[in-house]
Amino acid sequence: MKKIIAGAILVSSSAFAMAQDPAGCGVGTAIVFPDANEWHEHVLAVTTNESTSNTVSMTSNLLNCDSANGPLKLSQAFMDNNMDQLAADSAKGQGETLAALAEVMGIEVQHQPTFNRLMQSNFDAIFSVEATSASAHEAMTAAMAESTALKKYLG
Repeated sequence: MKKIIAGAILVSSSAFAMAQDPAGCGVGTAIVFPDANEWHEHVLAVTTNESTSNTVSMTSNLLNCDSANGPLKLSQAFMDNNMDQLAADSAKGQGETLAALAEVMGIEVQHQPTFNRLMQSNFDAIFSVEATSASAHEAMTAAMAESTALKKYLG
């Protein structure tokens, strides 16, 4: 199930890769249609972005993708849609939603137990009573920045 959730988020990643342009970022926007103004030019730019390995541009901050923020942007969207279940899994330090978040963020298998412990030990800071998905994401990334094993996943 977690792979299905992660796959759905990654497939829709172009929707989150809106750096500076309505067509997103990548080859289509930066090189082929840099001055797109008409709707059909934006459609062609998106099509070109998607057919030219846009994931490389997004994760490497290339071709106008510096503000797309790759996996961190995806993790924010994931938290927006799964806050309650993620909080429940984080309280336990395990669960399908927590594992899916780790996968969306690209956390390697050997670091996932560390990530799970971090989410559980920082539960009160991440999922406070007045927490929103944005504040929870910010608290999570702040906690990850303090971890030598996990800070590399912050970009």
